[in-house]
Amino acid sequence: MASTRLPDKPLADIHGEPMIVHVWRRAVEADIGPVVVACAEEAIAEAVRAAGGEAVLTRPDHTTGSDRIFEALETIDPEGRHDAVVNLQGDLPTLEGALIKAVLQPLDEAAVDIGSLVVEISDPEERRNPNVVKAAVCFPEGRTVARALYFSRAAVPWDPGDHGHPGGEEGPARPLYHHIGIYSYRRAALERFVKLPPSPLETRERLEQLRALEAGLRLDVARVDTLPLGVDTPADLARARRLLAPREG
Repeated sequence: MASTRLPDKPLADIHGEPMIVHVWRRAVEADIGPVVVACAEEAIAEAVRAAGGEAVLTRPDHTTGSDRIFEALETIDPEGRHDAVVNLQGDLPTLEGALIKAVLQPLDEAAVDIGSLVVEISDPEERRNPNVVKAAVCFPEGRTVARALYFSRAAVPWDPGDHGHPGGEEGPARPLYHHIGIYSYRRAALERFVKLPPSPLETRERLEQLRALEAGLRLDVARVDTLPLGVDTPADLARARRLLAPREG
């Protein structure tokens, strides 16, 4: 609710419903399990409940979404019936259900602790944009899931197509991957993660997932073809309204 670029963002109206309700609907449509909105404000909880959804109030001082979903999980499932949880951001009203399902794919491998998503960068400007988080990952031939080795706001891995060879010769740009901030956690991994202190690389890059990598947790990513629209500004909200406009006829 305290977003500076878009105040009261979760309750922003999109065709008569708050944005958080649209995100909740996308999650329900994915049909992978119970959907709960973890929030710090009663106004958000009331909006979700009015639409027929379930919401859990959490402490307002959580610094990360992972901390918030862990508190909510402990509240709604103290017996530990659910062994995995998907963490969605509340500002993705156009999110496709296929992406929510895709983030569970990395957990098919027993050694994986956390799953996430990437999409290949197609806009050359994004390669150097520090607001676009890149994943250092190499997908074996024929595979769409692979282990993430690092995440950075810099263009990693180094690419001669972007920077030139040391001798001046340039080559074609090779794929870089835009990280999508949707996560699937094994419950035990989430519990371990939230008990860890912020790590040096996490603090330096301002990327929460680096805490997991520094602690030795394995994070694999699934490669998808769609970058969901994150609503951070009034212009983003206008675009979301266009994309979600009711179709005539």
